[in-house]
Amino acid sequence: QVQLVESGGGLVHAGGSLTLSCAYTGVSLDAYAIGWARQAPGKEREEVSCLISSDGRTSHADSVKGRFTISKDKVKNTVYLQMNNLKPEDTAVYYCATDCDNPDYNGRYWGQGTQVTVSS
Repeated sequence: QVQLVESGGGLVHAGGSLTLSCAYTGVSLDAYAIGWARQAPGKEREEVSCLISSDGRTSHADSVKGRFTISKDKVKNTVYLQMNNLKPEDTAVYYCATDCDNPDYNGRYWGQGTQVTVSS
């Protein structure tokens, strides 16, 4: 059974940093791309960062390039999203999900989400 559990969200001032964690079970980074997406109220879901561990590639949305970093700890079965220089427009619910390299795939697994709020 696949489970993705996010943690690390919270309230931070603009310019601050947060690190989100996604603990996963039932999947292997060798078989799945795992990453982060976010959704703000009234806005469409945005794919933020993706880790394609089979070849080490990562990708980031233009809106977060240079500020967000995705990484993994295969021993802990955890994927991280380090978010620096946060902006109010980064406020959203952040979800960990598989198949971030194929975001339109209907069979994606999702976590429950963690709220990130950036105050100005």
